[in-house]
Amino acid sequence: MDRGGERDAFGEGEGGSAVGSFDGRVAMVTGGTRGIGSAITRRLAEGGAHVAAGYSRSHEHAENLAEELRDAGLSISLHQGNVGDPEDCQRVVTDVLEEFGRIDFLINNAGVTVDKTVRRMTIDDWNAVLVVNLSGAFYMTKAVLEHMIDRGSGRIVNISSVIADIGNIGQANYAASKSGLFGFSKSLALEMASRGVTVNCVAPGFIETDMVAEIPADVLAGVVARIPVGRLGHVDEVARAVAFLVDDDSSYITGTVVAVNGGLDMA
Repeated sequence: MDRGGERDAFGEGEGGSAVGSFDGRVAMVTGGTRGIGSAITRRLAEGGAHVAAGYSRSHEHAENLAEELRDAGLSISLHQGNVGDPEDCQRVVTDVLEEFGRIDFLINNAGVTVDKTVRRMTIDDWNAVLVVNLSGAFYMTKAVLEHMIDRGSGRIVNISSVIADIGNIGQANYAASKSGLFGFSKSLALEMASRGVTVNCVAPGFIETDMVAEIPADVLAGVVARIPVGRLGHVDEVARAVAFLVDDDSSYITGTVVAVNGGLDMA
């Protein structure tokens, strides 16, 4: 789980491609410049896609990632905005479509946390998490959906969390938002199944990120002790699951949740 603090809040084409071969495709990745999002951006770019990476505030961090990928010969553009604002979502999508002509993949990865027990959680704390983590995915999807329908193809992947299934003390708002992505994805998958657009979730467990590194060592040791494989996950392992779901060869997979959690939850 990308836990604690805040991730950047902005933060099927033709032919049959092998897994990881996305030449000519355009991917929009919200929260695409840090943590799990940056790994997804890198993975899709390495596969040949142009990645439109969204971010909210960390401009210097975003520029550093973009420079690194461009130096490696990969294609990336940066797009600042707030997924909790539907007008920002539409603006960014319009900019990407005008510049690159298409959006083949939408990865709704942006998310925030405001951790408090329900007794201490304010209405603003609740709404701050729900509007980015859940409404943000809706806003971004609304902004790209007609384009995908018109093209008769598209891949939408929503990044949820193991916490959506198992809950966590102090994260009722986060758990509710990530669980909401399950129902949203399944309903949208049914609506889009005849349109060539697949919709799936990836639900990471506890993943090695800067935020997880901030968890006190004794608490983190207890977390790892609960994971059957005996370790934290790596961001690249989440990115590989996303790359699999957006590939042409995954066109028969829709409305599902892919758990990347080391066996922490097997429901």
